[in-house]
Amino acid sequence: MTGTIEDITRADALTVTPDMAIRRAVALLVENKAAGAPVIDDTGTLCGLLTQKDCFRPTLQASYYQEWKGTVGDYMTTELVTLPASADLMTAAEAFLEHPHRIFPVIDGDRLVGLIRRSDVLAALVRLSN
Repeated sequence: MTGTIEDITRADALTVTPDMAIRRAVALLVENKAAGAPVIDDTGTLCGLLTQKDCFRPTLQASYYQEWKGTVGDYMTTELVTLPASADLMTAAEAFLEHPHRIFPVIDGDRLVGLIRRSDVLAALVRLSN
């Protein structure tokens, strides 16, 4: 393992766009068993995060009114906690201690590199302690 989180960052993470129908995005999260998905614009810039929690409101509304309304941009989280690609494992672990999130977008400048999951950081720490 290098000194950074690069080895455990998932570069192939599911992404969605702000203009995607929320119904489609919810289906993708469920289908991929994903805790969330970075929201990127057409230039590849990270502009939000859509989490399972964000999806509860539109899903409940759809089940009540029998109609899906809105886009990812209507429900995504825009106040993001991100980790730089250069962060080390301990910095990532401390971020998971400080915040209740299960995933963090990993960025290089304003570009998305991938996602890091809490479970991957924990597993890496266990490997280091053996």
